[in-house]
Amino acid sequence: MPEAQRRYLSPEHNSVRWDDFPLRDGDIVVSTPPKSGTTWVQMMCALLIFQTPDLPQPLEDLSPWLDQPTWLDRLRSQEEVYARLAAQKHRRVIKTHTPLDGLPIDPRVSYVVVARHPLDRALSVYHQTANIDVERVSAAQDGQDGPDAQSQQAAPALPSMREWLQYWCLPQPTDDQGIEVPESLHQTIHHLYDAWNRQTQPNVKVLHYVDLCDDLAGQMAALAEWLGITVTESVWPDLVKAATFDEMKSRAERLAPDTEILRDPAKFFRGGRSGDSRSFLTEDDLDAYRKRVGALAPKPFLDWLHRDPPVTGEGAAASV
Repeated sequence: MPEAQRRYLSPEHNSVRWDDFPLRDGDIVVSTPPKSGTTWVQMMCALLIFQTPDLPQPLEDLSPWLDQPTWLDRLRSQEEVYARLAAQKHRRVIKTHTPLDGLPIDPRVSYVVVARHPLDRALSVYHQTANIDVERVSAAQDGQDGPDAQSQQAAPALPSMREWLQYWCLPQPTDDQGIEVPESLHQTIHHLYDAWNRQTQPNVKVLHYVDLCDDLAGQMAALAEWLGITVTESVWPDLVKAATFDEMKSRAERLAPDTEILRDPAKFFRGGRSGDSRSFLTEDDLDAYRKRVGALAPKPFLDWLHRDPPVTGEGAAASV
């Protein structure tokens, strides 16, 4: 008997959109907490499918966010996203920020979950928040268009990075099943630990950001093998190069998501390295973090999640 799907309705989730969506044999669903490597892994999958660094469409069109929150409906309605995916003849890559327990788990579908150190993810969310044009967001919500909707406006004042990280780790309001609904540490751990517990399922693969940073080519090769994709040897170096941070940043207009509401698409690929977040916190702050996170998941999972970043490698892709 299939498990009941949890409902996720928040600024990052609208899992109701999955209810009527017809999945296909071979679909790939990329499920991540925001700013954990979503775009990076979408790009890897697209490169493996098309086997060219010159993708036929912007990545957001090739791999749409199916369950985007309601406030983005005026930019991309459910009907539009459904139609775009229905028209695709190639193997589809579908983006979601919903945990696997909120998705229909279909044995014909491959589910890829990407884990990242929660504090590094929170730091990246901070910078992403500063890069959002609030007037464009308001225009999207109100259905406006034209020059006024595109004008630049100063971002709202953000707290210091330390204050942001401290607040992000605090308990937040929960839904009726005890999961913290707003952007939070608890929600991040729930998403990743749930996926960790599903790794024995043949159609669930959990990637770690540290591994992607340390060995991009090896991780792409393993992903291709798991997806059953054979890559032409002559194009392989170009595909790996196209998935590097510098190359993706140079193509930000075609690869960054939600460009309609970003001040600068290139800043989506910010370039901070894994591990930077800890430099903003005191030892007391980090002790509080460890105590909080230790109550949310068991030690073997947390040891895996909190691995140190590599000294070298593709670590500069930390904001993808």
